[in-house]
Amino acid sequence: MLITIITGFIAGSIAAWLMPGGGNSWIVDIILGLLGGVVGGWVLSLLDLSAGDSWWAGLVVAIIGACILIFIGRLFTKKGGK
Repeated sequence: MLITIITGFIAGSIAAWLMPGGGNSWIVDIILGLLGGVVGGWVLSLLDLSAGDSWWAGLVVAIIGACILIFIGRLFTKKGGK
């Protein structure tokens, strides 16, 4: 469980850094990373792919999923004072 939370934090932090205008709180980063793992796994299953059992592959999938969530979230919110 602790490894999952740490992985979620790392994935959410990297995704927030990769996406322009990132910089969420650490709690939001953990949530994004955890949900990103679910979303990334779902996207891979739609493509009939698998990340395997590697921690690194799981981290990459979680980062991709978190970036997708950030992108979708920005579609529905006004970010940057516009």
